[in-house]
Amino acid sequence: MTDNKISVLLVDDHELVRAGFRRLLEDSDTLTVIAEAGSGEQAVQDYTKYHPDVVVMDISMPGIGGVGAIERITARDPSARILVLSVHEDSVFTTRALKAGALGFIPKRSAPEEMLHAVLQVAQGKMCIDPKIAQELAMQKLGGKGSVVDELTPREFEVFRLLAEGKTVNAIAETLNLSPKTVGTHHTNIKQKLAVSNSAELARLAIRAGIIEA
Repeated sequence: MTDNKISVLLVDDHELVRAGFRRLLEDSDTLTVIAEAGSGEQAVQDYTKYHPDVVVMDISMPGIGGVGAIERITARDPSARILVLSVHEDSVFTTRALKAGALGFIPKRSAPEEMLHAVLQVAQGKMCIDPKIAQELAMQKLGGKGSVVDELTPREFEVFRLLAEGKTVNAIAETLNLSPKTVGTHHTNIKQKLAVSNSAELARLAIRAGIIEA
């Protein structure tokens, strides 16, 4: 903590959004933003550099994205405290973020006081999930109805998201620091697991699952 304030790393690829969140967080007496990152890759570097008490992170970003960043941060520091703010309120992203190691997940449209409460909860190491999203997750578990993309491993999910965004195998290899051959293998496995035969079907599935915007 800095000067008895809880230090926050703010991660969002939109500068205006970061500015708004920074104002909101710093208006409280207990929080201070020690760094801002505009990508998942930058978030991982900044986490290692600044060791914030809590990370407030958008999930939909270019490159490795929020889920990829969460996985890499928690691999380096299993005690990392990460709150996800997302425009995606469907359970696919929530499940992925929580599996990757996030402690909280709330919609970006949440009221300011709900947002501050969530940041403070996660800073204390407590879980904080938006009630509506938590209910949806519980209903899915009870009904045994997962999403088809739940079948994918974390790495396959990253490749799937980038493929659905229209990225080439070579571009994905560069983003994820993998060889094109490895990405090609993931691509084949993804198509088999999701029973799709081409990129258009893959993109349609991603839109249906709320992973990319139509």
